[in-house]
This record gives sequence, structure tokens and C-alpha cells, in this order.
Amino acid sequence: MKRFDIPLRCSSQQVRQAAREAEGEFTLIYTRPTQLSWVRFGLERLVQVARDSGAAMAYADHFDGDVPSPVIDYQPGALRDEFDFGGVQLYRTSALKEAAAAMTSEYEYAGLYELRLRVSQMGPLVHVPELLYYEIDTDKRSSGEKLFDYVDPRNRAVQIEMEQACTEHLKRIGGWLAPVFKEVDLEEGDFQYEASVVIPCRNRAATIGDAIRSALDQKTTFPYNVIVVDDNSTDGTVDVIKSFEGDPRLIYIAQDKTYHAIGGNWNAALHHPSCGRFALQLDSDDVYAHDGVVQMFVDAFRQQRCAMVVGTYRITDFELNELPPGKIDHREWTLENGRNNALRVNGLGAPRGFWTPLLREMNFPTTKYGEDYAVGLRICREYRIGRIWDVMYNCRRWGGNSDSQLDVEAVNRNNLYKDKIRTWELQARIALNKE
Repeated sequence: MKRFDIPLRCSSQQVRQAAREAEGEFTLIYTRPTQLSWVRFGLERLVQVARDSGAAMAYADHFDGDVPSPVIDYQPGALRDEFDFGGVQLYRTSALKEAAAAMTSEYEYAGLYELRLRVSQMGPLVHVPELLYYEIDTDKRSSGEKLFDYVDPRNRAVQIEMEQACTEHLKRIGGWLAPVFKEVDLEEGDFQYEASVVIPCRNRAATIGDAIRSALDQKTTFPYNVIVVDDNSTDGTVDVIKSFEGDPRLIYIAQDKTYHAIGGNWNAALHHPSCGRFALQLDSDDVYAHDGVVQMFVDAFRQQRCAMVVGTYRITDFELNELPPGKIDHREWTLENGRNNALRVNGLGAPRGFWTPLLREMNFPTTKYGEDYAVGLRICREYRIGRIWDVMYNCRRWGGNSDSQLDVEAVNRNNLYKDKIRTWELQARIALNKE
């Protein structure tokens, strides 16, 4: 067995070179710049499972230094280019050679990503949930700090290649969608309000007042309201919400003791009889960037004739000082290919606005993570998503963010769920293309 040390972001030429030199039943590719050492008989175990399972590629749980670092199962929707296999990828040499021979693009960064996608068409990518080796992951940033890597402008050249590789993969497997969309009748339904700002919350006493204030301060040419859905807060959040009840535009929904999560709170707002024609997102710890955001949303819906609109936000600290990478505008989105690339990236952007009649049919999944991504994927399967490229929203990063300091189990749980969402969506799109 030959071993090749190849970085995750490598060229197509590097992959082809490894394939030419590979020999034996399996070939090991190691993607970390640090030393690799095996648990006793760890390599033998990985080879054994790869052989017994008929894996086209196998990977395993491992140690980061002396700390266990479990990874997750691969599935068809695991299309993220940053999917964490750990440093060791054990390829069946015949699959490696066949995939490399089929690679016709000349990527500078997406070579290994294309290899993985092609190999996944040849056989299973098998996860061995056993701690088989030691490595050191040199990226020690928190989960919150890694969250915006794929939209960091400094990574734009990388992302262009990754999108191309993913798009070609979707075309090969029948999951790519042409830019043909269903039209929406925005006048459908009878609405007292043109728009509703929806703020789901739980235990946000320190921030909910700022969010409500920024929503009520909006200037519009139409009637709108603000729907705050509290999910059994225990820290004084409700008192802050009630301090705004003198404003007739504020609607306060107190959830019962059953399970709702963020998705269920959104559904409560959407199905409220006073919900507006367009439901606009505002997280309970964030604020709108100016007083024209609601008007911008509605204008975009009307002008672009779409079922969902996604705006642009800025990363800031709690005091609204800008933090890197600053402005996040999701320029990777295009009308022609955005809904295909949406299966690769980990989110569609913010703030988000939805056409209420459609969301009342689809509903949000009752989850506390990925619920917005799930409905975004479902919407763009059939409908156009509009974009606003001007900053509308300040995304405040602080210790209370739900995604700021996640442990590896929580990160894995979140990634597994989003991969599952992508898998279901990919299956639906493949079926749609067969109709």
C-alpha cells in the first residue's frame, strides 16, 4: 500500500499523479500537515473493514492529540466540500484510478473534492466508528469562528471551483436543476398586513429588546406588524416583550409547554391570523441595520416575483463593531445555479423573508437547527429565490449565540442533520427530473 500526503485543497494534477503511482489493493491519502500514528492494528482494521464492506473509500474516528475526535457517516447529501473525514482517507486503488482517469477539469483547489464525489458514485464511503489513529488538527478555531468560512471573500477562488465540481457531480447523478421556476401569485390570500417581522425567542432577556425596537422602528408605505414568539423563557425575556405591548403592532405569542423549537415557533407565527403576506426573519439577538429593511424586503418580493428573499448581513460584536469577515452577501448565489450550489453550502444567508401562503403549506420542521435551510432548499426546488445585496442586518456574535462554542458531538449532530436534509432534497430532485 502506498501513502500520499495531499492537502484537502489540492490540484487535479496532484490527484492524477497519486493515481498513476498507486499500487496494491488500497491507497492511503493523508490530508493533514501533522504526524500520523496508528493505534495498534488500526491500519489493519481499517483495511479489513474496507475490504469486507466493499468500500470505495473508508475513513475512521481518531484522536486529535489525545482527545477522541469522532466523525459522522457519509450519505448522498453529504456534498459539503469541508466534510470532515479526518486526515485519513483509504481509497480502493481501482476506484481511485478510475475516478482520476475520468477527471477532465484542471482544478487548483478542488482536486480531492472531485475525486471524492466521483468515487462516491462507484461504491460506498464507509465510516468506521472506531478510534484507529492519532493526528493533530491544526485548525483550533471554535465552531462559531468556522461558521463563515465558505462565504469569506478571501476564499472566493476556492468556492468557485468547489461549486463547479459539485455542479458537475449533480449533473452526473441526475440531481441538477435547470433555472426554470414556478411563478407565484403574490396577491393570493387576504392579508390585513403586508408584512410581519417574526422574532422567535427563548431566554434572550439581554437582547430581545434591541431586536423588537429595531423591528418597530421600521418605516414603510404599508401596514406591518411584529410577531414575537416566546418559547417558555425563564430569564425575564417575557417582561421585556411585554414592555412593548403599548404598541398595537406588537403581537406576543406565548407557547405552551410542549416541544416547539425554532421551527415550531416560526409555524406559530405563520399560522397566526394576523401574520402578514410576507414573513420576515429577525433573530432575537440581532438587529436590522437601518429603518428601511422591511420596505426593502417587500419591494424585492414585488420586483423579483419570488417566493423567498435573502438579504445581506454584517458580522459584528455585541456593540455593533464589525468583525471579520465583515459583510456577508453570499455572492456565490446566482439565479442560474444558486439552487444547485445550495446543496453544497451550509446555509443560504440572512436575513430571510418568506411568502406566507407557501410557508403555510410547507411549514418549518420542528427543529432548533437547520430549519431555515430545510425550507430554503424545499422552496428553491421549484421557486425563485430573490436576493438583496445591500446590508440589511447586523449579526451579533457573542457568547450567547447558540452556535458559538459547540463541542464535537454537537457539531457532528448538526452536520449529520443538514446532510440528511440535503439527502432528502437530492432524492426529491432526482425523482423530479425523472418525471
